[in-house]
Amino acid sequence: MDIALFITQLLVVLGCIVMGTRSSGVGLGLWGGTGVAILVFVFQLAPGSPPVDALLIVLAVVLASSMMQSAGGIDWMVSVAAKLIARNPKQITLVAPLVAFLFSVGAGTSNILYPLLPVIQDLSYRNGIRPSRPLSLSVVATGVALACSPVSAAMAAMVTLTDTAPWNFELIDILKVTIPAAIVGIVLSSIVVNKLGKDIADDPEIQAKIASGEIAAPSGDAEEIRAQVTVTKAGRNAAAIFLLGVAAIVVFGLFKQLRPLDAAGDPVSMTPIIEIVMFVTGTVILIVSRPKVAEIPTMTVFRAGMVSAIALFGLAWLTDTFLGAHSEMISSGVGGLVTAAPWIFALGVFLVCVLTTSQSTATRTIVPIGLAAGIPLGLLSGMWAGAFAGIYLLPTNGSQIAAANFDHTGSTKLGTKLVDHSFFWPSVVLAVTTIAAGALFGVLWG
Repeated sequence: MDIALFITQLLVVLGCIVMGTRSSGVGLGLWGGTGVAILVFVFQLAPGSPPVDALLIVLAVVLASSMMQSAGGIDWMVSVAAKLIARNPKQITLVAPLVAFLFSVGAGTSNILYPLLPVIQDLSYRNGIRPSRPLSLSVVATGVALACSPVSAAMAAMVTLTDTAPWNFELIDILKVTIPAAIVGIVLSSIVVNKLGKDIADDPEIQAKIASGEIAAPSGDAEEIRAQVTVTKAGRNAAAIFLLGVAAIVVFGLFKQLRPLDAAGDPVSMTPIIEIVMFVTGTVILIVSRPKVAEIPTMTVFRAGMVSAIALFGLAWLTDTFLGAHSEMISSGVGGLVTAAPWIFALGVFLVCVLTTSQSTATRTIVPIGLAAGIPLGLLSGMWAGAFAGIYLLPTNGSQIAAANFDHTGSTKLGTKLVDHSFFWPSVVLAVTTIAAGALFGVLWG
């Protein structure tokens, strides 16, 4: 009877996640909250704990990021990224994903990639490189970047789960595993991705477009390509202030002695530190760069951040309610399975990322199971980061659609069968290589 009840409630959770995925956006949060109602009122489970700490971190970070965007900070960061890519056009399949990764880490969002897509496309084509290669890997690289960013919503969810007793695994402990793992994964993946698809000279579709005059032949022009953005001094200052805020968070994570003490005489945890630093960062941007505060709710970062917060609220509350009611069964059953084969944890995170396209939701859903199973925190962090590539396994994300639209050669495809698109193999390869590197670094340094 207990097993039947467990399976029934699990189907409710999975059904709400699927319905939320079909609705997308704030629908994820609404279906999560509806699932909580079913578990509480129908099955009489005790309500779980809403992810308040994670939500507060997301709100603080989104506010500071939106202030930076309004002041022109993201435009300035894009211009710098474009210059870095343009300096090494022949190595664009490696350089572009690394630049996209680093700037997504700094900004805490993958949205920074959108203005870079036409730059990547143009530079690769001009230099005779199939555009789908750097475009696809750059898109996928921004997924794992959010496991390496001190200010991403996914990291907020992770820190609030691990930076507590009995684990006390803090932000800096996570970053020292996830960052090198992701970089190794991107480098190895670029070697594989650089072999995907036919070269421009051998692709009959591209050559037909060139012959018909639909597109120009690759010019080989070495002229520097700049992103079509307006760069201002205020934007530069806003970006610098925001990145200093990110650096301050890392410093506080590294050196506990710099943090103030709580009532028990222990250093304050990183959760409130991140929130405080981001509020101060946003205020300094307001004073120095003077963005228009009334425009903040219209910023793309703000809108995306609010949607993420709502989705996180509902789905994390749903999973916490379910996991809290069955913690012993999960620890002994699923937990035992995960302990025997830790890669199952990575597969779980990967699949939830595929279904929800949300790294923070995957974190709140699967990481508690890994913690209950007793997976070493270093190993868990490394596999967690690599599994984030799963959000691009299906061609349903805005950045994938944008990349395909920007590629006038048609080499970047969305496919018709869910697995025949240009991002499928880059997602799989980056997941496997980053998980493997993360597991190694996690065991060595965790």
